Amino acid sequence: MFSKILVANRGEIAIRAFRAGHEVGAKTVAVFPHEDRNSIHRQKADEAYLIGEEGHPVRAYLDIEEIIRVAEEAGCDAIYPGYGFLSENPGLARAAAAAGITFVGPPADVLELAGNKVKALDAAREAGIPVLASSRPSADVDELIRAADEIGFPVFAKAVAGGGGRGMRRVDTREALPEALEAAMREAQSAFGDPTMFLEQAVLRPRHIEVQILADAQGNVMHLFERDCSLQRRHQKVIEIAPAPNLEEGIRQALHRDAVKFATALGYVNAGTVEFLVDTVGERAGQHVFIEMNPRIQVEHTVTEEVTDVDLVQSQLRIAAGETLADLGLSQDTVSLRGAALQSRITTEDPANGFRRTWDGSPRTGPPAAPGYAWTAGRCMRGRRSARTSTRCW
Repeated sequence: MFSKILVANRGEIAIRAFRAGHEVGAKTVAVFPHEDRNSIHRQKADEAYLIGEEGHPVRAYLDIEEIIRVAEEAGCDAIYPGYGFLSENPGLARAAAAAGITFVGPPADVLELAGNKVKALDAAREAGIPVLASSRPSADVDELIRAADEIGFPVFAKAVAGGGGRGMRRVDTREALPEALEAAMREAQSAFGDPTMFLEQAVLRPRHIEVQILADAQGNVMHLFERDCSLQRRHQKVIEIAPAPNLEEGIRQALHRDAVKFATALGYVNAGTVEFLVDTVGERAGQHVFIEMNPRIQVEHTVTEEVTDVDLVQSQLRIAAGETLADLGLSQDTVSLRGAALQSRITTEDPANGFRRTWDGSPRTGPPAAPGYAWTAGRCMRGRRSARTSTRCW
């Protein structure tokens, strides 16, 4: 097992990783910019180091060179990326490997493939997993318009490097496509540094079902059932439920099978999530299609932990340290469901203004006192929020 783990993140996932690190006997290291000097994650780690330039807090968590420097100087032998920031960046995985530090996640080449939506769709097709009709990637609006005519409307315009609902637009008519593409390209360039888009056939009334997988370096892959993330606003998940309710057993088993098949085809290692859409209307009702793989832990991993009694973050650390699923006491035959769990994300939004995001303070609240609740937080219970942080509180 690792002796010291640097967590290249902040908020609730950093705190969660520190807990898992302590449970496996490792020391933990936090990094923080000036704006996060009062954050809880700084206080929860065994050591904490200031990084970045004042006034640019997000940039600090994206600075691979600085994170590697701190990890080396602090004597870390592993880096845990969490979600967001550099969690899907193959550059961090490669830089860590070059420094002799273990990246807690899949190999860099798998990150590169899974992080590119078009390449991931190609890999799914090759593995025999159903996908939607789609275009080739392009930053040429005219070329994408011609592709949309071939696919047929409505379509989704998606950023190749996108994630978290950013750089994505549903377009119902040819006339609306140029403006939607230009807006999505600007958003993608700002968020990911890449304006390249592709088009995908739209599913009008889908359920968004994702399957949690775990894989070790020996090629063993298993699923830990599924989560229903269909309730979303602005392509951002709001409620996640495990297992998915009212899902036909045949569909459920097909989703599990295709998730394991896809992860196996990629040579995936560590924790990941394979995401699908399940059609609910028309001739395609009950059919599923692959949409993407998230090669990292997800915000909603907690509901899977609640219903399987599997500690996913600790499993990530142990797999990265070389343990197998068998060493973790896990196999497809022995993992089972226990009840159901629901996660609700609390965000700072203004309901009087179309639920627009707001950074005007935080609600005063605390964890529920009843049994059967899990509370995951990364912010102080009192105080004001910075305009440079996410609007998700807990």
